Amino acid sequence: MRKILAMILVLALALGLTCACGEGLVGGWQAAEDSAVTEELQAVFDKGLEGLVGVGYTPVAYLGSQVVAGTNHAFLCQAVTVVPDAVPRWTVVFLYEDLQGNVSLMNIADFDFGALCTYGAEN
Repeated sequence: MRKILAMILVLALALGLTCACGEGLVGGWQAAEDSAVTEELQAVFDKGLEGLVGVGYTPVAYLGSQVVAGTNHAFLCQAVTVVPDAVPRWTVVFLYEDLQGNVSLMNIADFDFGALCTYGAEN
């Protein structure tokens, strides 16, 4: 499972879902050393999506962070639209946590695994 999550992070970075500007630099994204969604990260996630309706997001992996005037966070999530027989999909949820601990939603990007599977595709 960790290998799959690591591969997803690498693909997300390569596809430009995040800007890999340098490790440990202000403004650069840094991959998470551990993809586990801790209680602290879950609290940040819940605060950032508070009040969002229509789709349920479940974080399955913490992808990384970006130090700015605060911290940007990236979570790999399973998303399910709140309708009967909804099909789950994968998304990357980006949150901003300011220096006072306030959290806001920056972006939700659909993660299309099918677009990544090009093995054997005709050129």
